Amino acid sequence: MWNPLNLFKSKTDNLLSASDKQQLVQAIQAAEQNTSGEIRVFVETSIPKKQDALQRATEIFFKNKMNETKDRNGVLVYVAVSDKKLAIYGDQQIHEKVGVEFWYQQVQEMTGHFKQAHYVDGMVAVIDAVGHALKGHFPYDRVTDENELSDEIMMGK
Repeated sequence: MWNPLNLFKSKTDNLLSASDKQQLVQAIQAAEQNTSGEIRVFVETSIPKKQDALQRATEIFFKNKMNETKDRNGVLVYVAVSDKKLAIYGDQQIHEKVGVEFWYQQVQEMTGHFKQAHYVDGMVAVIDAVGHALKGHFPYDRVTDENELSDEIMMGK
């Protein structure tokens, strides 16, 4: 069974260790080297207002203006630690390219890692898979590409 306390140090603002955050940022940067797409990670203790994970991920996606990327190809990986919930939300253009089944497979991949207490590894694996999908549909252009969204891990409450 997933025990979030094995990974996350407390139920405060420090849900991930500095090393965990660095590993995730490095995975995002590596994935984005080959694509114009943007990947962000949001981790919080629990889902407010008893939303489901996808509703919460969608809310965070739009609140952080991830839908304003030039190619509409941003992706948010969302994890609610105590609720043991996760979701992935992809913007319009990447969603149209990969479809619902791709997102479902990635959530299943991450869930499998989480069940084995490999939390950061699960997020890194999904970031890598999303990066490959983005590369296939939105390859990197060294002339026009810019990092439109911060690679830093977003932390909730």
